[in-house]
Amino acid sequence: MPAAESPRWFTSSYSGNGGSCVEVATNLAASRGTVPVRDSKNVSGPTLNVSAEVFSSFVAGVRAGDFGTV
Repeated sequence: MPAAESPRWFTSSYSGNGGSCVEVATNLAASRGTVPVRDSKNVSGPTLNVSAEVFSSFVAGVRAGDFGTV
């Protein structure tokens, strides 16, 4: 039986070094249908599993500027 695929965590290329970032593991979207999200400052803390469809819609909204800027 093949080993379970592990999350490959990364932060956005737009993230600065301020430490207030989230990490995502999009490599699990195809195999599990989810995109895990975690706090980059607490990598051993809880993980939020977002459905791949919802995550894709979120990213599309960000790219379209639907959420404004900070």
